[in-house]
Amino acid sequence: MKLTRQKHAKKNMGFYKHNFHIREPFQVLLDGTFCQAALRNKIQIREQLPGYLGGATQLCTTRCVLKELESLGKALYGAKLIAQRFQLRNCSHHKDPVSGLACLLSMIEEGNPHHYFIATQDQDLANKVKKKAGVPLLFIIQNTMVLDKPSPKSLAFVQKLQTDQLVPEHQKQSIVQLKEKTGLAEQQGERRRKRKKAGGPNPLSCLKKKKKTQGGEEPSAEKKKRRKRKRNRVKAEALQSAQKNEEE
Repeated sequence: MKLTRQKHAKKNMGFYKHNFHIREPFQVLLDGTFCQAALRNKIQIREQLPGYLGGATQLCTTRCVLKELESLGKALYGAKLIAQRFQLRNCSHHKDPVSGLACLLSMIEEGNPHHYFIATQDQDLANKVKKKAGVPLLFIIQNTMVLDKPSPKSLAFVQKLQTDQLVPEHQKQSIVQLKEKTGLAEQQGERRRKRKKAGGPNPLSCLKKKKKTQGGEEPSAEKKKRRKRKRNRVKAEALQSAQKNEEE
């Protein structure tokens, strides 16, 4: 299990080193929840973390995190003592301290220029960190420190970066201009709009229409009328002949 964990950590570290230029010493920002979890699980952060990440590590925190731990009282006194041993990183909240969550998020704004790791057990903070590209996330599971796999945001950022490197910006503009000159852009737009395929003719429209006479009636109807008039005439003549015979 330990070898598998180290293998995953090495793979994830390689991703951040190659794509986000994270180098030693690795700067790890810790909050109070991580320190408390380490104390509860008897984890020696300073001794164990460099070996897990595979390089020299600087453990650091902020004044806002220390203020938050101090405000929580005796319950987190041990976590405060651990955090006080770490290096302090200057944040922008000297006069008005904020929560540890808000402070650590402010430290990784604008693309995480200082290449900080974030070590926390706060799920809300972890979810917000995952929405930022290039920020490694550390947490503790079952007495073990774990480096989380790259977030979807980091993977998407790297994929876009690789695509842009394959096709430089000036080439993209040249392709667009060439399409406009040759009319390919308009043709492609028309093809996208024409989603429906042309269907066959309506079967009913293929039926032969019956011819009509000048009076607008069909030949078969005219014949029926003539036959009816003939039958009526024959009947009338027969009736007249019968009456004439009776009179005689």
